[in-house]
Order: sequence, then structure tokens, then C-alpha cells
Amino acid sequence: MTPSTPPNLPAAGEPLRLMAVHAHPDDESSKGAASTARYVSEGVEVLVVTCTDGARGDVLNPRLAGAEDVLRNMTEVRRREMAEAARILGVKHAWLGFIDSGLPEPLEDGTTPPLPEGCFALVPLDEASAPLVRLVRDFKPHVITTYDENGGYPHPDHIRTHEISMRAFLAAGDPEQFPGTGEPWQPSKLYYHLTFHKKRIVALHETCLAHGMESPFGEWLENWVDKPEDEARLTTRVPCSDFFATRDQALLAHATQIDPDGRWFHLTPEIQAEVWPTEDYQLAISLVPDVRDGEYEDDLFAGIHPGTTT
Repeated sequence: MTPSTPPNLPAAGEPLRLMAVHAHPDDESSKGAASTARYVSEGVEVLVVTCTDGARGDVLNPRLAGAEDVLRNMTEVRRREMAEAARILGVKHAWLGFIDSGLPEPLEDGTTPPLPEGCFALVPLDEASAPLVRLVRDFKPHVITTYDENGGYPHPDHIRTHEISMRAFLAAGDPEQFPGTGEPWQPSKLYYHLTFHKKRIVALHETCLAHGMESPFGEWLENWVDKPEDEARLTTRVPCSDFFATRDQALLAHATQIDPDGRWFHLTPEIQAEVWPTEDYQLAISLVPDVRDGEYEDDLFAGIHPGTTT
């Protein structure tokens, strides 16, 4: 399904604009951070949208385990972490203001407990989408990035983020939908993050072994379930290795969520740049012609640079 409204393309001299929609604070630094930092350096206006407060996130950094002041003030702590990550990446930032749904753990009887009342994943779709539609109409992005229909992984907030991103992309340009949320604006393209696809994880795993390191990716790959359709998902590889160190700094800003000794820091940014120098995406919706010159796109704005016409 695609909108009937034609896209709003940038005029000559108008800056490009990218909106990255994420579920929790820290997602913007683990998915697409180097790309966004690269685009900021090139003069693109980037707005990161965080749907929830992240208040139900566990403390995943062993160095902070049992830190009572963190546990008492998780919402405030995560807001500070997010502000620092945004500063490092150079992006603008907006909160949608929803309550973190958490990730329910199955009970001993195999059932899954219900989600907490009032959380993001339980807010009706149009109610959850309205503030994002307002932001789209206000910021006027040419490109939106978000998660696929499985949320990248099946966290209820990630799936809801996908749903409201699709709803906003399809509705923002239609003056009949979401009245009172600003003048219509139709973005040109929507992408899904493909950060954790198999080709990349295999490349990192094999590089660890080639350097005589124990690989933190081996068990993950052993349990990987191949899906034939996944191979075709990779459409776009954005070169951004010059910003891998920036990405890592932004990740580390989320100190409650990121183990500085964890697997994402096992290989240096320099080695990762040699092995897999891109961040990767699936082009899910495009309202502009395909202009790629090869197997993959190398630019989220391919086909929509200032002055482009359809």
C-alpha cells in the first residue's frame, strides 16, 4: 500500500531532512547511528523520534548493577543519556511521550503476562500515531527510517513503532486524515533498519576468528533460523565507517543499557570499517524512481536530492 499523494521533493537549495523513529532511548545509537552522524556532517537535518520513556528497561551494564539511585530514577537517567547521545550524534531529538511497555517474560506455566495498562503497545493505533503525524507535518522529512513488521525483534514497543511509522507515512500527506495536526506533508521514502542481518554478523564473526579472538557472535549464529525471504530484504548499504567511533560514543552514553565490555565493542571501529563499512536498510516504500547504479543503493536520499523532479 502506498499513498495517493505525490511526495514533497526538496527545492534547489533546500536541506534534506531525515526522521529516524525509534522505540526507546538507546535504539537510535544501536541502529543507524553512524548513518545519521554522516548525514548531519553533510548538512542534512536529522530528527530522532523516541516513542517511549524507556522507564521499564533493565540495567544491562554489569558495572551499574544494583545502583539504587539509577533504579529509583530510571526515567530521568534515560532522558539524560538520550540528551547526551543526541549531542554526540549532532541530531535533533523529540519524545513522543508514551510509556515503555517492557518486554514480558514468560511465566513458569508458559503463558505470557499481560502488558501494563496504559503502555505504548496498548494505546489505540490512531491515538498513538497522531503525535507522529504532527511531527512529520512539522519537521517535513523527505525520508523516514523505522523497524520492519517484526520490530527488528518482537518487542511490543518495536512492533508498535513500526505500526505508527507506517500509519504516519501513509497518512501525513492526506489532508482528510488527522485534522488539526498541521499542514499535509508527504515523505518520499521509508526504510527499515537491517542492522542485525546474517551477512553482517557472519562477517564480524569470521573477522574475530581471523584475528585470533573468541567470537561473541558464534552462539547467535548457531541458533540462527534462516528465512529464504531475508536475503532480498537488503536493498541499501550506506557507507558511514568514518562515523563508527561516533556511533560507539553515542552507544556508551546510554550507560544503563550498554555494557562497555560487550560484543559490539569486541572489534575496533577500524577493523569493522575494513570488514563491513556500511549501515544497512530495506527500502520499504518509495514514491520516487529507482536510480540505483548497482545491486544496492548507497544513499537513503537516492532519487530525491534537491532539484530532483519525478
